Amino acid sequence: SFTIWQHAVGTCLLVGTLDTVLDSTSKVAPYRILHHTPDSQVYWSIACGVTKEEIVQHWEWLQQNIMRTLSVFDSSEDITSFVQGKIRGLIAEEGKTSLVLEEDPEKFREALLRFEKWFELPSEEKLVTYYSCSYWKGKVPCQGWLYLSTNFLCFYSYLLGSEVKLVISWDEIWRLEKTSNVILTESIHVLAHGEDHYFSMLLHLNETFVIMEQLADYSIKRLFDKEAFQREPALSDPLQITKRYLKGLEAHAKSDQFRAFFRLPKEENLLEVHESFLWVPFNHYNTLGKICLSENYLCFASQDGSQCHIIIPMREVTSDKISIGAALLGGAGLPAAGKHHSQQVWDFCQPTSLINHFEDNPEDVTLMVGQKDSSKAVSTEALMTVFHPQDVENLDPKMLKEKMKEQSWNIHFSEYGRGTSMFFTRKTRDLIVRGVPEALRGELWMLFSGAVNDMATHPGYYSELVEQSLGTSTLATDEIERDLHRSLPEHPAFQSDTGISALRRVLTAYAYRNPKIGYCQAMNILTSVLLLYAKEEEAFWLLVAVCERMLPDYFNRRIIGALVDQAVFEDLIRENLPQLVENMTDLSFFSSVSLSWFLTLFISVLPIESAVNVVDCFFYDGIKAILQLGLAVLDYNMEALVCCHDDAEAVTILNKFFDSVTNKDSPLPPTVQQASVGNNEKTSHVKVDISELIREAYEKYGSIRSEDVESSRKRNKLYVIQTLEDTTKQNVVSEFRLIDLDELYNLFKRQHFLSCYWTMKSPALLHHDPSLAYLEQYQLGFQQFSMLFSLLEPWAFCTTKSTLSLWVFRLIDENQDGLINFKEFCCALDTLFSGSFTNKLKFLFKLHLPPGESFVGKVDLQAYLKQWQNEILKKEETIKDLPRINQTQFIQFSKTLYNIFHGDPEEESLYRAVAHVTSLLLRMEEVGRRLQEPSSPPATTAAADTAATSAEESPTEEASTTPGSSNTSGSQDSQDAGSDPPETEWSFSFEQVLASLLNEPAIVNFFERPVDIHLKLGQAKVAQLKVKAAK
Repeated sequence: SFTIWQHAVGTCLLVGTLDTVLDSTSKVAPYRILHHTPDSQVYWSIACGVTKEEIVQHWEWLQQNIMRTLSVFDSSEDITSFVQGKIRGLIAEEGKTSLVLEEDPEKFREALLRFEKWFELPSEEKLVTYYSCSYWKGKVPCQGWLYLSTNFLCFYSYLLGSEVKLVISWDEIWRLEKTSNVILTESIHVLAHGEDHYFSMLLHLNETFVIMEQLADYSIKRLFDKEAFQREPALSDPLQITKRYLKGLEAHAKSDQFRAFFRLPKEENLLEVHESFLWVPFNHYNTLGKICLSENYLCFASQDGSQCHIIIPMREVTSDKISIGAALLGGAGLPAAGKHHSQQVWDFCQPTSLINHFEDNPEDVTLMVGQKDSSKAVSTEALMTVFHPQDVENLDPKMLKEKMKEQSWNIHFSEYGRGTSMFFTRKTRDLIVRGVPEALRGELWMLFSGAVNDMATHPGYYSELVEQSLGTSTLATDEIERDLHRSLPEHPAFQSDTGISALRRVLTAYAYRNPKIGYCQAMNILTSVLLLYAKEEEAFWLLVAVCERMLPDYFNRRIIGALVDQAVFEDLIRENLPQLVENMTDLSFFSSVSLSWFLTLFISVLPIESAVNVVDCFFYDGIKAILQLGLAVLDYNMEALVCCHDDAEAVTILNKFFDSVTNKDSPLPPTVQQASVGNNEKTSHVKVDISELIREAYEKYGSIRSEDVESSRKRNKLYVIQTLEDTTKQNVVSEFRLIDLDELYNLFKRQHFLSCYWTMKSPALLHHDPSLAYLEQYQLGFQQFSMLFSLLEPWAFCTTKSTLSLWVFRLIDENQDGLINFKEFCCALDTLFSGSFTNKLKFLFKLHLPPGESFVGKVDLQAYLKQWQNEILKKEETIKDLPRINQTQFIQFSKTLYNIFHGDPEEESLYRAVAHVTSLLLRMEEVGRRLQEPSSPPATTAAADTAATSAEESPTEEASTTPGSSNTSGSQDSQDAGSDPPETEWSFSFEQVLASLLNEPAIVNFFERPVDIHLKLGQAKVAQLKVKAAK
């Protein structure tokens, strides 16, 4: 009664028919088995087959392994939930083996040859996999092949004489998502460079999308967040990434999800998952779920909607006792003895080995896991205890209610356990929503965040950090000192040295532990609240849990994590508040106004006695609690917001609302409670109790799933990164006169990634600084710069092997770190394309001056500050500030001019002009020397004429010396001359060179001739990858 057979005899889409005719691999399996819950309109596909024999085999397996078990369930919903979980488990198991087996080697080799032929990418580019699909160009589908490589998404189609070729690098993608509409039932949408691309008719669409998502995420981590990616060394070599190897990425992602759900330390990895039933003693029934095993933890999470989960640290297990017996439902059983319960029983649906922690159990097995009796609850001595001790004799009504809350929690502890192995259930959440007692807040924060495990496994770590960081002086410590007295200044705890000193130690210790984050604004406010309810060491580990696990990428210069969650918040507004969306077309306002909500968990906008209730929910439910409360705040103020005329009015409304939020149950005295900003004004807002607001948020928006939030985070991360980059680049490009700067930026960015795609040891990656804006992270080493500059320079003087290419590189590398950033690159091109005749000539002149300093590594903080001070005081350079150019350098300068003019239609007249200027300058120098030294013989006249002749006779000869090697030949001649007097070195100033060249109209016209920048950029875009492939 729960299953339906289907046999598809045709397809209703003409487009699908055409595509399947053109490519047989796109055909959909004709047989399938559906699961249907009575009184439901939903059908679940649980099996499919190409032939009738294949589907019959599936049916027989279902009868033997699934249907016999269904009789134990009481309701059809439980049956559906069990069947769904079982089928998903089978799919996951099948995925483990299907990805391990490579494709047919012969077919893959043929696909690789086509991939190399069609796209002409460098030979190092690794093809991961390929699929047959349709690419929608406008409203017309093109049947072809989708190729997924380490760094590129490629598509090729050739049909009826029409060729379609598409190459998109993963780092250029703004959005990657699965979509469906009337025409395309299921497709993959890719947004890159403002263009939408749709791929459909994929036989394995989900598998294709997962691989695309993995490759895009791999690219982002490797190219943007190298430090985070280094924690996975097995995946650090891009040449090793294959379809089989992507299993490592998938396992890594599953471990991330496992740690995030159970709030485990970052060292834990998901080793094995077992489907099982858990005997819940307080309800006396079995709940279906999964046991998840890591190196040091045994965890269980239900799948039947009861929202029950439990975490058992192996450090608290006293014995592993194996006994053979009959487990419930005929499966393998694992009862675990806890502090408050005699047993916690797991029953496996399929008896399997439980990795290396336990013995193999081929039959029914019962495993007794005893917990240490010495397991203690976390102590809660904190600043609030010192500055606001409770008076047990004089209990006012608020304190009586506080005691009632404590009693409710004590009853909960007696029933569900207390400490690290407590059962987490819906009742736990209900108690959290009502508010946590002041005395238990620190203990529960440590438990819910997982910080209790961090502290237990790192004894003495915080004390060592405090000692090591004591007396250190860094940029982070300076910022900490500046913000110490701005942290909850109204609270008595932070008006004394006790609170300030504790805050200083925690923040400094964390900055010392994690220099990648160091210290960021908002950390001081959050840490202040943590110190009120937790001991100093506990507050430190809570801060670690928030910054490194619960709010990743929040506390750094780019605050990517907060921006991503704001994008998730916008999506939720569109889904849940349609009235607000209809009246406010631009939702970006809510992103700007809600940034402080996310960064400080509402602490900066709510009174402290109300904000701590929000923090309670955050530590239990994570970012989901903040998103829910944000929606509830907007919903509460819906009528006022839709009537707003501008953003300022909306901000005023929200600020007045936050001022009106109170905590009527707070036992804190008025001296401790934070005064509202608007207390001095009479507001029309009715007081809103924080507990009611939180309860309403859970009732209306509690259906938001953490899994959906994580999925939305993935979907929005690419878009946020690209948007942030697109915004920040305007700060650089706005000061240049070049047109098509966006295209130039894209070329420079791609050239940067070309140096990173096929190696992990490129200079750009070795000097990667993730704390900088993305724009500033793009840098080119000499080889990459030389290739790109040769494609863009306006004349033909700088080939990729030219010594002049090195001179240009040295000249524009202002900070002398051996890398060119986009701003430095733009400065050079801006001068060469749009500069005046004088500026272009000055650029060429400076090329031939000796370099000031050799390449050095990254400067330290003091050197950077000194350099910054010098830049502020530096005045604009004038032509009089340029040093004189000596004999050898002038000859090289003349040769450079000849190289520039080579191949020009006016080449002959330009050569004559250069020869005339050279001869004139040399004779002027000789005349000047005679006037200064009238008794000297005219010994250098012949040498000057020879220099002019040599420059003229070898105009295209490649420069073979560097600007700094000017005195070598002179010193050698002096030594060879013996007793002869040394020959006087002659030189020219830039003013002399400029004045002489201005008298030659042919040269002036050449340098003032406009260059088609748009054409240059278009040619460079086509040739960029080909140059790399040719290399």
